Amino acid sequence: MATPSNNWVKLNVGGTYFLTTKQTLCRHPNSFLHRLCAEDPDLPSDKDDSGAYMIDRDPRYFGPVLNYLRHGKLIIDKDLLEEGVLEEAEFYNIDPLVKIIKERIQSREARQKIPLQSKKHVYRVLQCHEDELTQMVSTMSDGWRFEQLISVGSNYNYGSEDQAEFLCVVSRDVSDSQEQGAGGTEQSDKAKTLRLQGLRM
Repeated sequence: MATPSNNWVKLNVGGTYFLTTKQTLCRHPNSFLHRLCAEDPDLPSDKDDSGAYMIDRDPRYFGPVLNYLRHGKLIIDKDLLEEGVLEEAEFYNIDPLVKIIKERIQSREARQKIPLQSKKHVYRVLQCHEDELTQMVSTMSDGWRFEQLISVGSNYNYGSEDQAEFLCVVSRDVSDSQEQGAGGTEQSDKAKTLRLQGLRM
């Protein structure tokens, strides 16, 4: 009968120590860790001075792998990449964990593609005078970005001085949901245009 101390295994993963049970490490018979505990002669393994098995891998990404073996759930800290955990799961040959992580990555990539497919780049051209440029640029909102300024000459005369006239090209990214609810934005843009026109009167 095995003593309690014989049921525990100490691992030195990249300089960080982990303590767990043989039952945990042997949960998946075809895994690297199962073979390590079984002292498979075809699997070279070294121990350090404390008797811990030495594994040259990243300890940060070993944690989620070990916890999965403990309770069967994949929990990844926010500062870790799923791809990094996948590399470790493949190295330790834990097939069920590999499948779970790949499904997570595919789901994440699918979510990331949806907004890109539904976004549209919208351009708008605003007409203004030279003395209105500063106010117009400073009052741009709702995600509009300045793109280009085009001089179209002078058609207005204020007393004895001509005022240069420009076309200001602006743009922004609009999703389908924003486009459907763009009524309020259109009202805001129309009001801004009216303010600019009022400056000329």
